[in-house]
Amino acid sequence: METTLFFFSQINMCESKEKTFFKLIHGSGKEETSKEAKIRPKEKRNRLSLLVQKPEFHEDTCSSRSGHLAKETRVSPEEAVKWGESFDKLLSYRDGLETFTRFLKTEFSEENIEFWIACEDFKKSKGPQQIHLKAKAIYEKFIKTDAPKEVNLDFHTKEVITKSITQPTLHSFDAAQSRVYQLMEQDSYARFLKSDIYLDLIEGRPQRPTNLRRRSRSFTCNEFQDVQSDVAIWL
Repeated sequence: METTLFFFSQINMCESKEKTFFKLIHGSGKEETSKEAKIRPKEKRNRLSLLVQKPEFHEDTCSSRSGHLAKETRVSPEEAVKWGESFDKLLSYRDGLETFTRFLKTEFSEENIEFWIACEDFKKSKGPQQIHLKAKAIYEKFIKTDAPKEVNLDFHTKEVITKSITQPTLHSFDAAQSRVYQLMEQDSYARFLKSDIYLDLIEGRPQRPTNLRRRSRSFTCNEFQDVQSDVAIWL
């Protein structure tokens, strides 16, 4: 009998201890939660303050705001040198096309190469429906007045496209593409060969962040009306 009573008393003691233990755990948890709730805002402010003080934070922020366009590339100096042989050669290399596009972005004139690429893709259209849809998309994006990425075409070339856009053919944009190609070859390509983006590549130097700058786009295709067009399929 005494053994039985002793056994039950031990069980009650264990239960009492367990209850006390759980009360302590849950109580401290609530207390801890309450403290954390008060401390967290302060910790966040402190962490943000430390982050703002880090030099790399400012570098990333400034880089983002100024539109820096650094890009890792594995182009060999030998390949980059070949890009300088001709504009046609530059566009025939995928990395050359991407690097030239990056350069044009520094001058806010990437719409020219984007239009050229769109025309190359348009020539591969199959069937009247695809031709019509792609022609309309190109017209809306690059040709019409106040288009999001309107290219700088002379009035006559733009007028011809506008009149024929309802019944487009695979050659609807040939004249415009040729003129934009000439503009890039005579104007942008010459500056590209003198740019840090290109010179760093041929010298094998790491690519540096490139600041965006606004270039005057007051010139028109009329400057090159006397230039003989010699546009082929580059890609």
